[in-house]
Amino acid sequence: MSQPVFIAGSGIISAIGNNVSECLAALEKSQAGIGRMRYFDSIHRDRLPVGEVKMSNDELAQHAGLPNTKSRTALLSLVAAKEALLSSGIEDLQSLRTGFISANSVGGMDKTENFFVEFLSDNNKGRLRNVVNHECGAVTELVADQLGIKNYISTISTACSSSANSIFFGARLIISGMLDVVVAGGTDALTRFTLNGFNTLMILDEQLCQPFDENRRGLNLGEGAGYVVLVSEKVASKLKHKPSAMLSGYCNANDAYHQTASSPDGTGSFLAMSGALKKAGLQAGDIDYINLHGTGTQNNDIAEGTAIKRLFDPSYPMMSSTKAFTGHTLGASGGIEAVFSILALQQGIVYPNLRLQTPMKDLPFKVETEFKKNVNVKHVLSNSFGFGGNCSSLIFSKV
Repeated sequence: MSQPVFIAGSGIISAIGNNVSECLAALEKSQAGIGRMRYFDSIHRDRLPVGEVKMSNDELAQHAGLPNTKSRTALLSLVAAKEALLSSGIEDLQSLRTGFISANSVGGMDKTENFFVEFLSDNNKGRLRNVVNHECGAVTELVADQLGIKNYISTISTACSSSANSIFFGARLIISGMLDVVVAGGTDALTRFTLNGFNTLMILDEQLCQPFDENRRGLNLGEGAGYVVLVSEKVASKLKHKPSAMLSGYCNANDAYHQTASSPDGTGSFLAMSGALKKAGLQAGDIDYINLHGTGTQNNDIAEGTAIKRLFDPSYPMMSSTKAFTGHTLGASGGIEAVFSILALQQGIVYPNLRLQTPMKDLPFKVETEFKKNVNVKHVLSNSFGFGGNCSSLIFSKV
């Protein structure tokens, strides 16, 4: 990279915890957050497990400090973004050129769905305030206002690669000299539209998902938010607690193979990973751990695995999919997994790929099945691959 971009802070809320420390404890104990729907209302309640944040909308609104008239997507975003900023130790944010780059794919759809249930039964019913924040950008702007960020605000929506793209776009804004600090990542809440859409594609697992297992059946949807605070070298040098991680490489590629499926030979995945390595000035052998995209679908896992074989054979780093803990959080996944990747660097840990029973026979490597401590992790590769072939990889490195 032309100049370093440091990670000054991180924040997260997911099915396994409402902050970084809770998530880390769940990862160490191999406690997944996927199960029967408790807060989310769906006709598939008893059939499809999901990774829910363990709070009702009222509880989440109180935690976020907003009224429960805002979308769940926005509430999740504000909780995680606040934690990220607080952990960064930046004392005078207003004196710095600061941006908020946030990803999501559902916007305020949860509130819109509630509006139409009432409106379609009686067109004199339904609260219009539930639809005014429907579009994705409204979520970002609402949270940016709460954070007091005004210099640069943008929304990224590229399906499941959205948060990863937000993070490296933020880095580029810092490298170009446009901003000093960027809060970047993403958020998404469970909605009926999303669940029903994935169910129509027949890629949802009626049991707990098993990424990279020979007998995998599909994915479990999840929700949450994850953000990192990116800072320039100048800002990093003035922080009381010096950053221990940096974003060293990134790349976005598109194989344009299919609207929802990855190319069987993993072309997009390979291009994204190899491009990130080139950007970081690293070799494949320098990567110590891969946070896999690892959704648990037949197509995704073999495509990603094939690309990994092509790039890393014969020496493979440790790797696992944390979606077995959180479910697939769609637009938030890249942000959530960026936080997990940074924790791996800071704590010297590697996460287990839960519920693996039979390794994939067409791949020459195996994913990790146990939580590992005291690991010398210097470089972590995090993959986020979305619909339409939009593939992104990030590399985080220890400072």
